Amino acid sequence: MLDANIKTQLKAYLERVTQPIEIVASLDDGPKSKELLELLHDVTEQSKLITLVERRDDDERKPSFSVGPRGGEARVRFAGLPMGHEFTSLILALLQAGGYPPKVEAEVIEQIRNLDVELNFETYISLSCHNCPDVVQALNLMAVLNPKIRHTMIDGALFQKEVEERQIMAVPTVYLNGEEFDQGRLELGQILAKVDTGAAARDARKLSEKPAFDVLVVGGGPAGAAAAIYAARKGIRTGVVAERFGGQVMDTLAIENFISVKYTEGPKLVASLEEHVKEYEVDVMNLQRVAGVVPGENQHEVKMENGASLKAKTVIVATGARWREMNVPGEKEFRGKGVAYCPHCDGPLFKGKRVAVIGGGNSGVEAAIDLAGVVAHVTLLEFADDLRADAVLQKKLYSLPNVSVIKSAQTTEVTGADKVNGLVYKDRKTNAEHRLELEGIFVQIGLLPNTDFLRGTLELSRFGEVIVDAKGQTSVPGIFAAGDCTTVPYKQIIIAMGEGAKASLSAFDHLIRSSAPTM
Repeated sequence: MLDANIKTQLKAYLERVTQPIEIVASLDDGPKSKELLELLHDVTEQSKLITLVERRDDDERKPSFSVGPRGGEARVRFAGLPMGHEFTSLILALLQAGGYPPKVEAEVIEQIRNLDVELNFETYISLSCHNCPDVVQALNLMAVLNPKIRHTMIDGALFQKEVEERQIMAVPTVYLNGEEFDQGRLELGQILAKVDTGAAARDARKLSEKPAFDVLVVGGGPAGAAAAIYAARKGIRTGVVAERFGGQVMDTLAIENFISVKYTEGPKLVASLEEHVKEYEVDVMNLQRVAGVVPGENQHEVKMENGASLKAKTVIVATGARWREMNVPGEKEFRGKGVAYCPHCDGPLFKGKRVAVIGGGNSGVEAAIDLAGVVAHVTLLEFADDLRADAVLQKKLYSLPNVSVIKSAQTTEVTGADKVNGLVYKDRKTNAEHRLELEGIFVQIGLLPNTDFLRGTLELSRFGEVIVDAKGQTSVPGIFAAGDCTTVPYKQIIIAMGEGAKASLSAFDHLIRSSAPTM
């Protein structure tokens, strides 16, 4: 199952285990159970502190296995083979069950341990989903630290009956005590905020007590990270407030245009950004949603949705962009029930089914190509008369036997009952309406700037982008903006980083000039 190189790496990791671990496998006679058993034998061979117990007469999902301290209660379970992106989740579960301390702040650990309620989490994942491991690892950690918490990772492709019964059409999907809890990428702090009712009020008080920043960056994507680093290098008090560090890049899989790096993936790039930011004295306030900015003469106020308020001499807005929606009837109603925005994450759930991709740019065509290898048939719908994707992508698309392309098509409605069963589109040349019978719709029609909280405060373009000058200055002195939320053309990671650095240098220049004594 595991090659020699991976075994060597795994053995090195497991040398950090200090306490005996017991893996209990629930198996049947199927081929997946045999694969799982092979994997578990490979794992146990790498450490004398790990033992394997096989069971075939229990009531657990098969194949699955639990990980826990030998002689203690196992509260972490993997239903399926945790390979692909989830292999790291398995390694961390082994380390934590074996006594290796988690790399989490002491106050967060204390918060988890103080949760006094029975919590049974189930997370449906796909092995190709790059967002799923964060959720799995967060819930595994909670289960390891608190005896009242349990967590099971479930491979949706392996347990199709459950997926169909619960009508799961997006991953990760988390259930809590038998009821749907949340969908999409979740960080540990977000989960704790939902289950710990007093967390929001405590966070608000802590934030409001912070002294004023010289530079406060709103947004933690490439532009925000670059701005924070450049500000901190000047030795001034720097803060970053972000809904999630990394932003849209966390949802990006392949990155091949970041100069000097031939290939990377979004989560890996974000991890590097975060590590770089932490090299400096930057106050990173993650999982915080900004409600508005109140400009002042010498000091600005940034208000949070949780009621907190931060003060800063200069503000850099770097809130990026989000997936653009179609805004047609049925889209919101069936989000996560057939309407999806990440083909890499949710594609495997539509194996053998009919899907549509909305959008003929690079993202849409790439999505159609990827999905064609999984689903029965892909129909790509493009609003314009021609596809906008690169020629090499179009050539690949048209070579696929299970792909259809419809141009001049305007999607007008998503239909369904409990889940998506089709869409209606209008032929823009004839105005005739047509219906497509299908089970999934992947929306890939570009990005929308995250600037709703700035309306009436800063001057925005008709597309909602913050209007900036050559130095990143907005319509309000002392407030700057950078990245995909601005009017700067070409929304690219490398451009956003440069714009973030520029805005930070401009903010520093503003601070110098505004603090200089008047003659």
